[in-house]
Amino acid sequence: MDEITINISIADRFYRLIVSREEEERVRKAAAVINDRLKAYGKEYAYKDRQDLLAMTALQYATSTLLFESEVEFKNNHLEEKLLGLDALLEAQIV
Repeated sequence: MDEITINISIADRFYRLIVSREEEERVRKAAAVINDRLKAYGKEYAYKDRQDLLAMTALQYATSTLLFESEVEFKNNHLEEKLLGLDALLEAQIV
């Protein structure tokens, strides 16, 4: 795997990361999305510490991830049921 070192900034702090070349663009985009969300929360809400904005951002993305995982699981289960049904129909036609 071809790895590179990149520097990203999140909440005005810099982080040096080692990532694969394939991941670089995704990691940079993720950092930009986080920073954009931090700015939006900073404009919308009163806060004492940037940690509050980071916590709100983490909560939003964790919630979104859980929802996405739940939807994927539902779709996979639904798809599996449909495929088993189709398989049964095909088996019935072959026999």
